[in-house]
Amino acid sequence: MGLREAGAALAAESARFAGLGWMRGTSGNLSMTLGRDPLRLAVTVSGVDKGELGADDVVVVDAAGAAVPDQPNPASRPSAEAGLHARIAEVSGAGAVVHVHMMAPVLAAQRWPDGVVLRDLEMLKGLGRGAHGDVMTVPVVPNSQDMSVLGAAFEAGFDPATPALIVARHGVYVWGEDLRQARHRTECLEWLLRFALETD
Repeated sequence: MGLREAGAALAAESARFAGLGWMRGTSGNLSMTLGRDPLRLAVTVSGVDKGELGADDVVVVDAAGAAVPDQPNPASRPSAEAGLHARIAEVSGAGAVVHVHMMAPVLAAQRWPDGVVLRDLEMLKGLGRGAHGDVMTVPVVPNSQDMSVLGAAFEAGFDPATPALIVARHGVYVWGEDLRQARHRTECLEWLLRFALETD
């Protein structure tokens, strides 16, 4: 997939999430993996209303989340959080990563700071888990402005069967093989977390 095509896909998904209230203002960011050797990601630009992105509002970053010089819009800058996107893509093999600021994971992390346990719910199948007899614990890590700290915390608790990470008092990262799967998993996780909060 070319960069402009990736940018158009990222813009469309950003508009969808903004419409749900999950990317308020300029918050949140999405990424797609463009290549793995070396690792290259297309990441939504920083500081722009995520409901108003166009196909060119994307930055190519390396494994550290830094913008690479050889791209169409070298003046555009990625969010500092691109570093965590890159770490997730590298460790998990994800083709896309969604980072949104929906309320449910932030509230869930506040209530269960050691991880959010989900079990015996049909919607778990949307994250590749079993509806019964399977327990999924979504890890929670403390917030930090240092992406290397967050990346290390993510990797320390990484479970290949759990495609999500909650950053306390901040938001959630969800990933998948592609952008569509990452979106579906994000939607299912939001439902699961709301259920957990409202039935606790």
